[in-house]
Amino acid sequence: MEKLRLFFEEHAFGVCSKLGEKLNFPIDSIRLFFIYASFITMGSPVILYVSMAMMMKIRTYFRKKNNPILFD
Repeated sequence: MEKLRLFFEEHAFGVCSKLGEKLNFPIDSIRLFFIYASFITMGSPVILYVSMAMMMKIRTYFRKKNNPILFD
């Protein structure tokens, strides 16, 4: 079970951790909310999670594009 948890933490998008930092809320509670809500509503929070992950990736892309690193 520990290997499974580590796999998902390494390959996740970081949406729950970023949301927890912004809202000053425990990350584990946010993860549990997404899991339980996904089971109750037949997976619709997964769409919300993926869209938030895409927005995070797009934001980092534009930030890197606006602030290029000289010695890259």
